[in-house]
Amino acid sequence: MNMIDLRSDTVTHPTPAMREAMANAPVGDDVYGEDPTLNELQALAAEMLGKEAGLFVASGTMGNLTSVLTHCGRGEEMILGKQAHIFRYEAGSAAAYGGVHPNTLQVQPNGTLNLDEIRQAIRPDNEHCPVTRLICLENTQGGVMGAPLTVDYMQQVGEIARENGLKLHVDGARLFNAAAALEVTARALVEDADSVSICLSKGLCAPVGSVIVGSRDFIKRAHRIRKSLGGGMRQAGILGAAGLIALREMSRPERLGEDHANARALAEGLAALPYITLELSTVRTNMFKFWLAADAPITAEGLMHALEADYGILMRPYSLDERSFRLVTHYYIQAEQVRKVVAAVGELLGARERAVAG
Repeated sequence: MNMIDLRSDTVTHPTPAMREAMANAPVGDDVYGEDPTLNELQALAAEMLGKEAGLFVASGTMGNLTSVLTHCGRGEEMILGKQAHIFRYEAGSAAAYGGVHPNTLQVQPNGTLNLDEIRQAIRPDNEHCPVTRLICLENTQGGVMGAPLTVDYMQQVGEIARENGLKLHVDGARLFNAAAALEVTARALVEDADSVSICLSKGLCAPVGSVIVGSRDFIKRAHRIRKSLGGGMRQAGILGAAGLIALREMSRPERLGEDHANARALAEGLAALPYITLELSTVRTNMFKFWLAADAPITAEGLMHALEADYGILMRPYSLDERSFRLVTHYYIQAEQVRKVVAAVGELLGARERAVAG
């Protein structure tokens, strides 16, 4: 990648090993269950996460939607965070296509939903209320900049679900980042989940795709939902080949730990610059947010354009009104790029001039 792209970890390109594997992947008709590469990918994902079976889908949004529609019928309810990706960034798909009612709770700064609020949100057996069927968690929680949810917390929510006859779905788009940050296995984090969606693209470099895992019965029903959403992709083993490398190589804690270390170094470098506010305690995995002061010598939009035009650095304001930016590190951001970004932002904010004047 020529540009230094910090907009997201979805911008990564497939690695040379992925491209070679894709070119040589054995394929078959996946709608008939005959694509050997996809079958291998689905089995590997299920094994890694301690579930019985897996299903390849085109995207994380399709994975979450397929899971929600498999668990819930029309007019039934799911409990999830107001900052959850399913609620904020998936075009209201669960409501639009499944008539599933969202009951949203505030996400806490550490990424969790308050346990008592979850209990209180579960509907009573009353004809005036929708039937609660599902609790959805996101790990890491992107709405609060990649906060990892602990094994203990995941177990507590799983217990609430079981006590009330509910299902637990985990949007694990960046689950392996959470595992690396907490120094646990991804399997341990989702032991209590009935379904999990993992993204092969976010942080893992595959060009396309996610996998959902769960019981064999759940995956059998999910097949029908995926088909109805247009997700039967025939010889999709070409994509699955990259996914196998994503799971076997790119999900390793030491690999993702590099991204986390680079995020920390980048955050520390930016925090030392004038006109920038950044809370280092919120840098927990591979993403963080910083704010540009109102009296800075350049606007947020001006900073974005100058970095791209003059330095080959891509970052986008998270909110122009708040003058905030979200930065995300990934496989193609190394220590050298971190130093270049800090130096470039420093120049645009006049840090060098201030140092000379001082």
